[in-house]
Amino acid sequence: MMEGMASPPASSSPASSPAPEPVRKTVTPGRALAWRDGKIIERPERMATEEPMEIRAGGPGQEPISVAVTMRTPGHDFELAVGFMVGEGLIHTRDEVASVRYCDLPGGEPQLYNVVTVSLTRPFDPGGAERRFYTTSSCGICGKASLDQVEVHCSPIPDSEPLPASVVVSLPDRLRRAQRIFEQTGGLHAAGLFDRSGKAVAVREDVGRHNAVDKLVGRSLLAGELPLSDKVLMLSGRVSFELVQKAAVAGVPLICAVSAPSSLAVEAADRLGLAVVGFVRGRGFNVYCHPERLDLDA
Repeated sequence: MMEGMASPPASSSPASSPAPEPVRKTVTPGRALAWRDGKIIERPERMATEEPMEIRAGGPGQEPISVAVTMRTPGHDFELAVGFMVGEGLIHTRDEVASVRYCDLPGGEPQLYNVVTVSLTRPFDPGGAERRFYTTSSCGICGKASLDQVEVHCSPIPDSEPLPASVVVSLPDRLRRAQRIFEQTGGLHAAGLFDRSGKAVAVREDVGRHNAVDKLVGRSLLAGELPLSDKVLMLSGRVSFELVQKAAVAGVPLICAVSAPSSLAVEAADRLGLAVVGFVRGRGFNVYCHPERLDLDA
């Protein structure tokens, strides 16, 4: 096993913060034929890297089992693994995480840093039947569409001070300025956590919008910052049901996006107490549920 986060002492106190991950290639060079007004030009291109990552989990004395395989952009892999498990209700607090590591594969296979194990301080129970998910970069967890599944492990989101409309309209530009890899490739989604003044707390990019949110949630749990009841989640694309689910589990009271929400996303948010704000562009936006979480006069 390659160490990514120190194991806790025998007292089972929480592990220290994860060590820096190996530098991974987030941008892959290539070439393309560009067609412009009938003319063809061969030119170099920079593409967002997409690779699979397997998430494994186990408790003390347990052999880690496979929990999920996701397609993602390398980087912040430990946050992604932890955030995914938070969203699935498999872990809830920082104290449950003993370590997060890249795994050496059996048989002497080369270490590609595409397998991550989350070791817990308690026995790991995936619940009922063993759950194994495959996620893609374009959608979330396939076949998982029951609103009741998130409500089982999601606490009510408390009331909060309304967020000024002036802060909402400032978020897309602030998110875009923090999209370092997007500037090079034009091919990544982004998710950002902002405080109530509009200051960026953390921004993550990935080929999968759900991965970007998982990375933020994982970062927040490892930093001991859950629930995120005083934060705003800003998305570079649309709002799906699964993103509402992930935000609700993390305690986020308000989701903003530059594009539209789905009908199931709005239904879920309405029941779970989140405000959904879509089409945040220029000086306008649409509020789909819980408008009391915004100050539309400010």
